[in-house]
Amino acid sequence: MSLEFKLVQIKKPENLNMILGQSHFIKSVEDLHEAMVQAGGNIKFGISFLEASGPCLVRTTGNDPDLIQLAEENALLLGTGHAFIIFMENGFPINVLNNIKMVPEVVNIFCATANEVQVVVAETEQGRGIMGVIDGNLPKGVEGPEDVKERHSFLRKIGYKL
Repeated sequence: MSLEFKLVQIKKPENLNMILGQSHFIKSVEDLHEAMVQAGGNIKFGISFLEASGPCLVRTTGNDPDLIQLAEENALLLGTGHAFIIFMENGFPINVLNNIKMVPEVVNIFCATANEVQVVVAETEQGRGIMGVIDGNLPKGVEGPEDVKERHSFLRKIGYKL
């Protein structure tokens, strides 16, 4: 038996939000679609689910053809089993994460971010699996008083705090 680790760079436009997770059943793709729609608003999204048995297809859905295509392309790059990737516009992961986590087939959320993402993938003769993610950059220091004010201001500006 052999084991090899690979690093897969998620390909997406800068500042586009995404959610990468793990789920375990073919109906995940439909349930994730419903979870996104139930979040309300004008969220545009594309979803891909990587099936890990039977025909082992990349299953896709969404309400935006470009985001569906992006999700499909990244799913093929990952090539893992039982993972899903969601790309979204006109909303933030915080708007949909509780809905996504409530989908019965969802096992794990690896990241929900607009940052650059690298996925650490393990590959054996059987297939590939996600070991973890690298989400964003190294810390550059600890926030000071001006940074705290900026954070408080930003959260109020985008409507997440009063």
